[in-house]
Amino acid sequence: MSQRGKLPVEGVFCMNEELKKTGTTTVGISCKDGVVLGTERRATMGTLIAHKATKKLFLIDEHLGLTVAGLVGDAQVLARYLEAEVNLYKLKHNRPISLVAASTLMANILSASKYMPYWVQLIVAGVDSEGSHVYSLDAAGGSIEDEYVTTGSGSPYVYGVLEDHYQPEMNVDQATDLAIRGITAAMKRDSASGEGIDIAVIDSKGFTFISQEEIEKRKKKMKLA
Repeated sequence: MSQRGKLPVEGVFCMNEELKKTGTTTVGISCKDGVVLGTERRATMGTLIAHKATKKLFLIDEHLGLTVAGLVGDAQVLARYLEAEVNLYKLKHNRPISLVAASTLMANILSASKYMPYWVQLIVAGVDSEGSHVYSLDAAGGSIEDEYVTTGSGSPYVYGVLEDHYQPEMNVDQATDLAIRGITAAMKRDSASGEGIDIAVIDSKGFTFISQEEIEKRKKKMKLA
């Protein structure tokens, strides 16, 4: 069993009471016409690869997505929590929740438990009437909007790619390639990241997962395969 309050936070992971540190890689990129979210799939427990198809990218609503890095149970609970609250908001107000409201809601949930925290780092991203938004949320409830965010043990490698290639006026097609490039770089150097890539685009058409065939095609075109 894990011991909440004593665990290091970095990546999606399975834990025992020996405080074994593990990791992950997630990324969110804001574009002129939408946002792109991406993750890899490996869950680790120390040096053990505990799971090879871990879900770290969640559809919350057609205009809103979530990536998770942290304790598996906490991540899954918070994804369900946010989805339920977003759906309740839509039923009550007859309109989708804004991104600032969704990120603030999740930040308040995290802050309310900061003395026995959810060990997670989250990206809440999507589009609304104000445009494209990417928010980074920490375990204590901090919420910061940025043009791009990456989390987990693979994030230093992704930030290197993003700092070099990101352009504010890029579109979702270009940002999809950039997300794939960044996560691939992390998977090559971070032992806690691997087992494939999940990518989603959120734009005026809604929430769309990119197929594995398309991801492999893009990797080959960029000579990353």
